[in-house]
Amino acid sequence: MNSTLAPAAGSDAHASSYDDRIYRKVALRIVPFLFVCYVVSFLDRINIGFAQLQMKHDLGFSDAMYGLGAAVFYIGYVLCEVPSNMLLARFGARRTFMRIMLLWGIASVGMMLVSKPAHFYALRFMLGVFEAGFFPGIVLYLTYWFPARRRAAVLSLFFAGVAVAGVLGGLVSGWIMRDMQGVLGMYGWQWMFVIEGAPAIVLGVLAGVWLVDGPQDAKWLSRDEKDYLDAQRAADRANADSQRGHHEHAHSSRALSAALRDPRVYLFAFIYFSLTCASLTLSFWMPLMIRDFGIRDVLSISLYSAIPNAVGAVGLILIARHSDRRAERRKHFAVCTIGGGVALSLLTLHPGSFAVVLALLSIAAVLIFAALPIFWTVPSAFLPSSTAAAGIALISSIGITSGIVSPWVIGQIKTHTGSMDNALYVLTALLVVSAVALLMGVPKGAAAHARAR
Repeated sequence: MNSTLAPAAGSDAHASSYDDRIYRKVALRIVPFLFVCYVVSFLDRINIGFAQLQMKHDLGFSDAMYGLGAAVFYIGYVLCEVPSNMLLARFGARRTFMRIMLLWGIASVGMMLVSKPAHFYALRFMLGVFEAGFFPGIVLYLTYWFPARRRAAVLSLFFAGVAVAGVLGGLVSGWIMRDMQGVLGMYGWQWMFVIEGAPAIVLGVLAGVWLVDGPQDAKWLSRDEKDYLDAQRAADRANADSQRGHHEHAHSSRALSAALRDPRVYLFAFIYFSLTCASLTLSFWMPLMIRDFGIRDVLSISLYSAIPNAVGAVGLILIARHSDRRAERRKHFAVCTIGGGVALSLLTLHPGSFAVVLALLSIAAVLIFAALPIFWTVPSAFLPSSTAAAGIALISSIGITSGIVSPWVIGQIKTHTGSMDNALYVLTALLVVSAVALLMGVPKGAAAHARAR
């Protein structure tokens, strides 16, 4: 039996050491597994950006058709995200994550069967339906284990997963599409969907064994450690609930109604919409930006695209940890979003040096990806526990409509103008407005309240 005891009152140094030790233990147990799951989920979401290097030619799809297919994913995602997160609150994380991963893995592998636009749209829609709720489920699940003061650093690891997925996509997708082309009579992009989709099925099975629904179900924690984590979570809930006074069950219709009436949900949703418009543009269109510079070999394109993602993965963790250490969100977020927008807009100058293009893409990736974990500490800190599941899912589902709008609009712009310049200007404007929205919508007094939690 673990003999670790809770620290005695008044022993600040002991309390801090005890706190660090418990949260390190929790992080090592649940974060690596969820991180791998998130990397695989995002890889299965964005590998369509690499597939287009062959798939459009093989199947005769235009940029606009391909952009629409990418957008259809988010229609299914948006429709099912709130119900999925409310089911997690009711039935538990273990079963919810297991269901999500098994079904999205099957749908991702099924992308190998695409032969016409109708197949493409249908499977992308189903992939969105099955994956819906995974990321907001992770955000909600982490609130069961980590207090607000620690979430930016933890969440930064998952957003680093976005960049890691980009790196893996660059290193693996190009190799699969080039070297597996023609094996067993299949296209390279078909092999890519099979090889990159299968791990989700395996992880879905493992989730049923590895995950638990919360601290009280964790056999690897002592009774004192369970009680300590629950006490920390209760303190967070009390702070949030004191602001609103709501006490509905997290999975009730009244909780959803309360979240729908909360104007801050829509402010946060707009900010998330702006962020994901920019991050999805980097994930989906970066291979094409590199190809348009004159790089034609599919493996070379994939390898070059790994560079901004690798830089982004390291940079976002460092920035998020700095935000946690300084207990400051607003200025960090504003610097990241405005700086990321400036980097995107500078790409419209079409610098003659490919190194400069990669540098600008890397700066944009660092700042835009870093803004995401910083942002997600804010709604989870200010929404009351009674509406947290519905509120987080609403913010995510409304905000992720960017996945419907962004690929289709950019595909139309590129089809009709032959350039992405106008799209990059719009993205820059959205990022700047999102910075202003957070600065005005979360005043310094509210931010100070969050730091005290």
